[in-house]
Amino acid sequence: MKVMLFLSDVMIPLIIFCIVGYGILCKQNIYEEFIEGAKDGFGTVIGIMPTLIGLMVAVGILRASGFLEFFAGLFANVTRLIGFPSELLPITVVKMFSSSAATGLLLDIYKEYGADSLLGKMASIMMSSTETIFYTMSVYFMAAKIKKTRYTLAGALIATLAGTVASIILAGYM
Repeated sequence: MKVMLFLSDVMIPLIIFCIVGYGILCKQNIYEEFIEGAKDGFGTVIGIMPTLIGLMVAVGILRASGFLEFFAGLFANVTRLIGFPSELLPITVVKMFSSSAATGLLLDIYKEYGADSLLGKMASIMMSSTETIFYTMSVYFMAAKIKKTRYTLAGALIATLAGTVASIILAGYM
């Protein structure tokens, strides 16, 4: 265990040291390259800011309006038939758009049912095994100027479904 703690403490500084050392060996001006990369990164942040704000506002409106609870109640009978708790439906949908908003819903589940409850465990595993599909696609594809996404959305939705199903099964074993 102490070895893992030691490695986790030295890994990032070691990687930075190796990158700087390699740059020096290749006779690169490391500081100038760093500044140039920071400028490019800042430009990317400015470019994706409208998308980020739009996603955050949309999720905030859905959450504050009570639509997510209405949505969960609407599909409660269907989700129970397949063994999926309807209380997890809002977090499943919101996670596809915003991880921070889904974390807020996760905390609500913890407050109402407890972190060690079956729902708490299912939600925790689901948060770790799914991705913010629409956020990631919009931000990274826009930054890389990709117009045709091909099968990315379908693959991401299938992966999210697999992660959600796995979270239900794994939490059931705990």
